[in-house]
Amino acid sequence: MEEIKVMVADATHEKYVDTILETMAAAAKVRGTGIAKRTHEYLATKMREAKAVIALCGDRFAGFSYIETWGNKHYVTTSGLIVHPDFRGLGVAKRIKDITFTLARTRWPEAKIFSLTSGSAVMKMNTHLGYLPVTFGDLTDDEAFWRGCEGCVNFDVLKRTERRYCICTAMLYDPDKHIGEATPIELPKELMERIKILK
Repeated sequence: MEEIKVMVADATHEKYVDTILETMAAAAKVRGTGIAKRTHEYLATKMREAKAVIALCGDRFAGFSYIETWGNKHYVTTSGLIVHPDFRGLGVAKRIKDITFTLARTRWPEAKIFSLTSGSAVMKMNTHLGYLPVTFGDLTDDEAFWRGCEGCVNFDVLKRTERRYCICTAMLYDPDKHIGEATPIELPKELMERIKILK
C-alpha cells in the first residue's frame, strides 16, 4: 500500500469535502449514533483557515478531523474525526488526533480542549493525550456550539435533559493541569508561518 500522509489541510483539499461528508454520514448510520451535520462550506472554510487535518493515500481520501474555537477562544474542540473504511486499523485516527491536538495547543495554548464522542477508540486517544471525562456543564456555554448538535439523531436527549447529558461522553483537556508538557508532534516550520499569517 502507498504511504498514508497526514497533514494540515488547505484550500487545495476542498475537492475531498463531499467524500468526507459522505464518509461521516455512512459511519454514523452504521454505528447507529448521531453526528453533528456540517455543510460543504463549513469544512472548506476549516481547510482554508488551517483548522483541519486530512489523511491521503496518494489521491485517495483516508481520514479527516477539524478544530474550532468557542466562547471567545477559551475553548477549542477537535471534531469530526473520521477514517475511511479502507484505511481503518492502520493507526490513521491516532495520527490525525495527534496533529489536531497539537494544532489546537499551538494556536490557542491557554484554551481548554474538549471532545464529545460516543466512540471508545476516540475516548482512548483522548485519555492518552490527557483529557478527562467531565459533565456537560464543564464545557463551553457558547450557544453556537450547541446549535451544531441539532442535526444529530440524539438531539432530543440533549434537549430533554436541558443539556446536562446525552449519548456522547464529554472529555476535557485543561492546559493548566499539564504545564510544561510537550505536544505529541512538532508542526513543520512552513505550517507555523502559515498559522502566523492567519492569526
